[in-house]
Formats: sequence, C-alpha cells, structure tokens
Amino acid sequence: MKSESIAYGIAGVAFGLIAGWIIGTQQAAPRVAPAPAQAAAAPAPNAPSERAAILDETRVKALKSVAEQQPSNAQPRAELANLYFDAERYDDAIAWYQAALKITPDDVNLSTDLGVCYYYTNQADKALLQLSHSLSIDPKHTKTLLNIGIVKAFGKQDLEGATKVWQQVVDLGPDTPEGQAAKRALDTLKSAHPGTGAPKPGG
Repeated sequence: MKSESIAYGIAGVAFGLIAGWIIGTQQAAPRVAPAPAQAAAAPAPNAPSERAAILDETRVKALKSVAEQQPSNAQPRAELANLYFDAERYDDAIAWYQAALKITPDDVNLSTDLGVCYYYTNQADKALLQLSHSLSIDPKHTKTLLNIGIVKAFGKQDLEGATKVWQQVVDLGPDTPEGQAAKRALDTLKSAHPGTGAPKPGG
C-alpha cells in the first residue's frame, strides 16, 4: 500500500444534479465515473470513462512477476489492483484485491476498494456486504461510511439510509475531505428532496 495513496472517484446523479461524491481509498489520481443516465442508477458495468487511466502494461508485467515470486506479499497484488482500478478494469481489480486480502484480511482500505469495485460492476448488495466488513475492521472509517452512502443512494435508491450514514461522516470529521463531501451531499439531497431525513409523522 502506498502511503497517502487516496483516490477520489466521482459519481454524478440526475435526481437534482447531485454530484461530487468521493469514492475509493487507495488510488492516487482523481477519477470521474460516467454519470448515470437515470436517477439513482449505478454506473454501467465495466464501461470505461474518457478519464480512465491508461494501463501500464510494463508495470503490470513486473508486478505480476513479483507476485508470483512472493506468494505471501500483499503489496504487489494491491498495486496491481490499484492499476486495474484506475484503468476502470474492475473485474481484474476485483481479482487482485481479493488476492491481496487473502494475505492481509484486515486491511480496511483494500476491503473498501473491493467494495467500490463491486459497486462499479453493478453489484450493490455485494458492495454493501464488503463495505460492512470494512466497518467491522474500523467502525469509524469515514471513506467506507461515505461509500456506503453512495451505494445506498445510487445502487439501492435508499435516500434515507444514505442520509443517515452521511450524517455519521459529518459527525466524525466535519473538516475532513470526507466530512465536507458528505455535508455537500446532504445539503444537495435535502434541497432536491426536502423530506429526506425528516422525522416521519408520529415518529
């Protein structure tokens, strides 16, 4: 794992033009995913955007060689996963994140990035299960919580659930990049859907 290698992928949505969601934990470069064509829809599976990174095949070959020679070393596997993630080749990234996690199962960043890959391949339920595993490692991992909100909102159309988890992110770190992104998400969501997050009658 590279120190301070944090990726910000951005998903847009049309139900009030909510945009600017942070997603991902490990990759170094910002990445923009295609905006869903319909409200609260997940991105099309394995559809690379114009901003997908070009896969460095030479680096991939070198890392695969290291991984083969060092079966107990998670780092080359994680780096391969990151390269495939940045190239938006999510099925390949999934395989390498899984391989890395077999060696370091308590790596919350790897776990969360695997969950993000599941989301990007239209596997919202599997994404939520993986992100829940990340929270079992670190219940206050704000990037994981932020991503859970994204999956709930865009993958499951659960705006109430997204509101609750984004509020957790704000409460945990209002001045962090994740807290600020969650605050923007909440403000935009409430503007587009004034009743979202409001107490229900009789509740």
